[in-house]
Amino acid sequence: MNTKLYFVLLFIACQSIMAIVPKSEKRVLIDLYNSTAGENWNQKWDLNKPVATWHGLEIENGNVVAIHLMDNNLNGELPTSIGELSKLKELDVAFNKLKGNIPTIIGELKRLEVLRFGKNKFSGSIPNEIVNLHKLRILDLFNNNLTGELPKGIENLERIEVISISDNSLSGTLPEGLGELQHLKRLEIANNKIEGDIPDSLSNLKNLKSLVLAENNFEGKFPSSIFSLPNLKVVQIQRNNFDQMYIKNSLPTETSVVMLDYENKDKFSENPIESILNHTEVRTADTKFEDE
Repeated sequence: MNTKLYFVLLFIACQSIMAIVPKSEKRVLIDLYNSTAGENWNQKWDLNKPVATWHGLEIENGNVVAIHLMDNNLNGELPTSIGELSKLKELDVAFNKLKGNIPTIIGELKRLEVLRFGKNKFSGSIPNEIVNLHKLRILDLFNNNLTGELPKGIENLERIEVISISDNSLSGTLPEGLGELQHLKRLEIANNKIEGDIPDSLSNLKNLKSLVLAENNFEGKFPSSIFSLPNLKVVQIQRNNFDQMYIKNSLPTETSVVMLDYENKDKFSENPIESILNHTEVRTADTKFEDE
């Protein structure tokens, strides 16, 4: 046999072997398909064909490492067996019709880096087990029906870059531990029922670019030191109960912020920062679902 042809065939054979996932992982995927009305998906799986041909999957070394089923008409509940995909790095089922509680077994996915559940109908609380995902970079739960407080121990998400949990019914206060998330770039918590003061520890988030706290029940004096964060571009704190006069008097004359929304801003036109208030370079609505 021609040597070149031999190596080509060997490469194809190796790729085929590597694409064969364990029976246990295939069973989990079939659970997912059946529990979310797979027959009605926009892009269905042919269960009679190899797993490697199924839409939205990434397979490495014979294991499923990513599930991308965004906007695919998934309807139903996530199976608890999803926690058995031990090599999974990305789970994206955003913009579907999924309901029920977020399975606590999600906390077993120790390699998970991206978790996208935004724009669904999930209810119940954010499971505390999520803080066990030490490699998580993106946590997207926005626009669901989630209630309860933010998970305790959130500072354990040491690699987190994006926390997007706006448009739910979350309550309680912001934990001090948020200020320990040194990789955090976007903190978006708008339109919830969170109350109390803003922790001064948020002033430690040197990589923060977007801070969206609008439409909650926050009160007191918004920490002025936050406006001096070196990478901050977007601050939305309107429709809360902050001390407005304190905000007016604490705005710095120099800042990296390009968009600031807060109450009665038109009364503060004498402040140099007023020139950025109507800046349209960055809008939360346009950035909610973008990766950094």
